[in-house]
Amino acid sequence: MSDRKREGELDEVGTTPAYLLESVDNALQILQLADARGEVRVHEIAADLGVARSTAHRLLATLRHRGFVTQDEAGRAYRPGRALAQLGLHAFARRDIRQVARRHLEELCADVGETVHLLVLEGNGVRFIDGVEGSQPLRVGLRIGILLPAHATAGGKAILAAIPAEQIGALYPRGVSTLTTETLASLDEIEAELQEVARLGYATNLGESAEGVAAAAVAVHDPLRRPVAAVAVAAPRERMPRARIAGVSSRLQQAALKIGDELVEL
Repeated sequence: MSDRKREGELDEVGTTPAYLLESVDNALQILQLADARGEVRVHEIAADLGVARSTAHRLLATLRHRGFVTQDEAGRAYRPGRALAQLGLHAFARRDIRQVARRHLEELCADVGETVHLLVLEGNGVRFIDGVEGSQPLRVGLRIGILLPAHATAGGKAILAAIPAEQIGALYPRGVSTLTTETLASLDEIEAELQEVARLGYATNLGESAEGVAAAAVAVHDPLRRPVAAVAVAAPRERMPRARIAGVSSRLQQAALKIGDELVEL
């Protein structure tokens, strides 16, 4: 086999590829610098990349337009944006978490006797990526694969409450959708609810995604303490009164911590 690199062949990480797109490379370097430093400025980027300030400004403006960086009110510092965070959350959440969480979902289902789900955030929605159905004759069915508004589910609220509050508004550029008469119907209602979730350490859903269904959920954090998923327990509303939710949430917190601990070990 020839040692000569063929067109389209992948390069090793850290080596210079045969076909380097400078603008793409510069943009990726900016994201790395913003992530490492917390914030960057135009003159810093220009110096680090060896480009004109006008070029650095255009690169940052493009990344800001796509949500990969945000700009402070003074218009000087740029910080990692929501799109960058979401890419990291999605990649990490799908990489190993289903395999890690499965045993804990099964144990949780056996303990509480109700349907449990594992959810991850997608934009302002949550995707149900795994679950174990309860054994009760009347039970909530599995929702694996379904995408629902995050603010209408316990799992979605649990994840949103662990995201910086200033990022929540950007998730709803087209307003807030509702599924039932109980669904939170405005950004103000969502923000107030998320403050309560953060205070309690768990989230609830009382008929907000489907009539007659109640749920409780807790966020799962990765090794960097980012919310990468949520574990939720759902049941017919008559079997999940507020008096029971506190006990279920305690068991949810235990399961979420165990999953998070195993993610650290990967």
